[in-house]
Amino acid sequence: MNSMPSLPLSAVSGHRNLTFPWLLLLLLPATLLLPSLTFASPCRTSCGNIPIKYPFGVDDGCGAPQFRRMFNCSTDLFFLTPSGTYKVQSIDYDKQSMVIYDPAMSTCSILQPHHDFVMTDIQSIIMPPTPDTVFALLNCSIDSPILNHYKYLCFNFSGHSCDELYGACNAFRVFHLLTNSSPPCCFTGYDTVKFMSMNILDCSHYTTVLNAENLKGVGALDWDYGMKLSFSVPDLGCDRCSNSGGTCGFDTETEGLSCLCSISSNHTRDCVGGNIMSGGPNEASLVIIFIYLLGIIQLVLSYY
Repeated sequence: MNSMPSLPLSAVSGHRNLTFPWLLLLLLPATLLLPSLTFASPCRTSCGNIPIKYPFGVDDGCGAPQFRRMFNCSTDLFFLTPSGTYKVQSIDYDKQSMVIYDPAMSTCSILQPHHDFVMTDIQSIIMPPTPDTVFALLNCSIDSPILNHYKYLCFNFSGHSCDELYGACNAFRVFHLLTNSSPPCCFTGYDTVKFMSMNILDCSHYTTVLNAENLKGVGALDWDYGMKLSFSVPDLGCDRCSNSGGTCGFDTETEGLSCLCSISSNHTRDCVGGNIMSGGPNEASLVIIFIYLLGIIQLVLSYY
């Protein structure tokens, strides 16, 4: 004897239940809309204690393309040049300057092996050392070009002298002891070391000093050793992107401007103009998802 087909539970109980598969089907469109709510930027905003803002970026496609692959973030932020890796000590986005430090550079307290400071052509144009960064060329030969034909490249550095530098600094005192005199030195600017290597300059070591205009009467032990670089922010319409909630970046293939709206969504100019399925965070996405979820809630309640 064939058994009669069983009645749905909803008919037996006197009300209808919304089963789990039906709930999944109803919620599926809402989950498809969720990418538009992704607020996370694909670009890191800091490295160590250094904030990362436009025009810089440590992730490829972030920032301005002119500064592409110039930075590396491990535990700290580093500026990369052909001559080495330089720790970034601070970035002032308002004054558009960045202070870097060369761990292999000689200072008043430590004498390091001889080496050059070299930047790429684009770096020397868009991020040159500031005029108040002084290069002190030490232990120079009497045949050095900066003591002869190019002696005009050396200037008075806030009244400081070679004797003072060799006498005050333990690291540089060795030059005085070896020759029983003060070997020539030269205070100069970045352009000198840009066009002439240390071998051509015929000087054994160099050091760099920050904020030279504030060091008159200040002993070498109290100088700020390091290098300050200046930079400019290219006007590519980044404000429009930032005001829409996006992050300024660029296409990694064409290097054209791209407004990064979410981890999976980029637009040409801003995030507001993006459509719901691929756009970044915008009010239209929030309103539509809210209305849709409200409709689902009402539908569920109507079954009870």
